[in-house]
Amino acid sequence: MSKMLYNVSDKPKLSICIAGGFQHFLSIVGATILVPILVGLPEQISAALLGCGLGTITYLLITKRKSPVIISSNFAFIGAITMAYGQCGYLGILLGGLFTGAVYIALSIIIKFAGTKWIDKWFPPIIIGPVVALIGLTLAGSAAADMVKADGYFATVTGVDIFPYNLLALLCALVTFFVIIVFTVQNHFKHFRLVPFLIGILAGYLLALTFTLIGRAINNPYLIIIDFSPLIEDFSNISITSFIDYPRFSLLEGINEIVTNDVSLDPFGVAEIALAFIPISLVSFSEHIADHKNLGNIIGCNLIDEEPGLSRTVMGDGVGSIVGTFFGICPNTTYGETVGCIAITKNASIRTIIVACIMCIVVAFLTPFTSFFRTIPSCVIGGMCLVLYGFIAVSGFKMIQQVNLNEHKNMFTLSVILIAGIGGLSLQIPYRLGVLDGSELVAPIRFVSITSIAFSLLLGMATYAICSYIEKHNKIEEEIE
Repeated sequence: MSKMLYNVSDKPKLSICIAGGFQHFLSIVGATILVPILVGLPEQISAALLGCGLGTITYLLITKRKSPVIISSNFAFIGAITMAYGQCGYLGILLGGLFTGAVYIALSIIIKFAGTKWIDKWFPPIIIGPVVALIGLTLAGSAAADMVKADGYFATVTGVDIFPYNLLALLCALVTFFVIIVFTVQNHFKHFRLVPFLIGILAGYLLALTFTLIGRAINNPYLIIIDFSPLIEDFSNISITSFIDYPRFSLLEGINEIVTNDVSLDPFGVAEIALAFIPISLVSFSEHIADHKNLGNIIGCNLIDEEPGLSRTVMGDGVGSIVGTFFGICPNTTYGETVGCIAITKNASIRTIIVACIMCIVVAFLTPFTSFFRTIPSCVIGGMCLVLYGFIAVSGFKMIQQVNLNEHKNMFTLSVILIAGIGGLSLQIPYRLGVLDGSELVAPIRFVSITSIAFSLLLGMATYAICSYIEKHNKIEEEIE
């Protein structure tokens, strides 16, 4: 651990706080705005930033300003959010945030009274690792599809029924991918290593912009990669909202759905959302522990066993996730980008983190910022996700590096989680019968669904528990003999 220039409770002068806060803002903004884009709600980019700022401030208050970390949009919930929104609109997202927060709050209370030893017993690396990897692997298909998609082509050519493979879009995606790799690996410009995703997006966007301008100039729709309609819509009728507007966060949208009766929610729908969000919350819980251990090593303070303690950081993450969902779009999680920023800048001052939160909140009300990011083409996002989803998958596999796969319980646990998850094995529990469309056959028409990731987690826990019990029983028999 290297010595900090500014420790957690230090008070740097305002100029240093602003500079440090801006670095934190740049390091997290790329990932924060990606979640609403990836779940098909790019209009909620401003809400995601607002949720990040307010959620982090909530976290800092609960942790007594002892843990210098930003919490923001959690990529692990992309699939769950997509499902919840498709089923129940924003009410589904709000419920998902409540379930996530409830899991964290419950875990915080358990840790407070029972300690942390039970965590390794119920959630060992051989279970959590492959489940984390699945989150990245199951999203791989969407990244690959986006990499060959030209948004401007679809906006220009109407009546297209087939999905065109656009070679220029793939080129933009690969440029984005390789620029991110280069600026992550290089050591010459160390500060750029904090924002490789933003640099990669900019490079891919500029190339896509070049193709688009040429395509419009020669009237060739195949070259039109970028769809500028979000900017055109916002500035077609200039008004105050073209520059400053309030974010339409989940709580506002949910209230509007209730008033207009746009969605319906029954107990089985609530159960389905719970089964989608709760298992992923348990996986994110393990990432929370890893991030705080890493951050504690950097700043020279045991955040887990001393101040503020794991119970309080988990509580802060849980309540911060509820706030982040209600005033944003997604449950939050601790960001490793923040940890890396602190390690490089040697500035762990809470005041710097607060400045970054204020920047997120202010930018959330600036319409041009949101409109610009809505024009980022799918292929550029796909190139970024090629790295991002891969990172998620590899981080899961890293958790099992030290696991002995020669042991049967570990081998079977890993096998069942990966095969069931990658194969998309889900659990569909019918709860309502009806007449199928176009026939008189009565059959199940409504189901409570347990997603493949959640079901894989349950199968892995069951496999590990059964094998552990048998191994323990075998050892007792051997000792008796």
